[in-house]
Amino acid sequence: MAHDWKIPDREYARQLTRRGRLHAFERLAAPRTALVVVDMVPFFADENPHCRDAIGPINALADALRPAGGVVAWVLPSRLDPYPELSAEFYGPQVAETFRLSGGEGPLPDRLCQGLRRQADDIFVEKTASSAFFPGRCELPQLLEARGVDTVIVVGTVTNVCCEATARDARTLGYRVIMAADANAAPTDDMHNATLRTVYRSFGDVRPTAEILQLIAQGAPPPD
Repeated sequence: MAHDWKIPDREYARQLTRRGRLHAFERLAAPRTALVVVDMVPFFADENPHCRDAIGPINALADALRPAGGVVAWVLPSRLDPYPELSAEFYGPQVAETFRLSGGEGPLPDRLCQGLRRQADDIFVEKTASSAFFPGRCELPQLLEARGVDTVIVVGTVTNVCCEATARDARTLGYRVIMAADANAAPTDDMHNATLRTVYRSFGDVRPTAEILQLIAQGAPPPD
């Protein structure tokens, strides 16, 4: 079930007036780019058909970025809750415990949804916050910094919670942020599109997978 995604024409017009072009980032260097895949675990995908629909675009982006010199990072929910009492107070004890266990158990690669094409040399990390870039709550920023990454493509679920939080914090830390409109998933189109509008307006770029694939191809190093 693909999202019927859209950004209002007035937002495109606003950015065209501000910067003279629709998209903030018209090129990228693939070796300095990371595909950040957020929370694509059965807990979320089994309850939301939009998540299953995002698997194909995520695989396409990963398959294109690796040979172009970029990195794929799989980010999963941690079972460690730094503030269990607060979570229980906010969600209620039963729901808080359900969320705590949402990432599954066992080796991180084995916790991902079936059908995702992961590879052994990808990055696999856990996060203890909604955002994969909140300082001290995930080691992803340090791992990407060590690889010289300056651009992140955010995909995964849920669009309007962990994916949006990740995009916002990545921008705050100085990354060029691109959100793949058809490789993120939320419970409803309205939730999904609200985040796409917010990100496009204030935090990064929003493009469909087909356009991002073109950017990756154009930004790949020339063959030896």
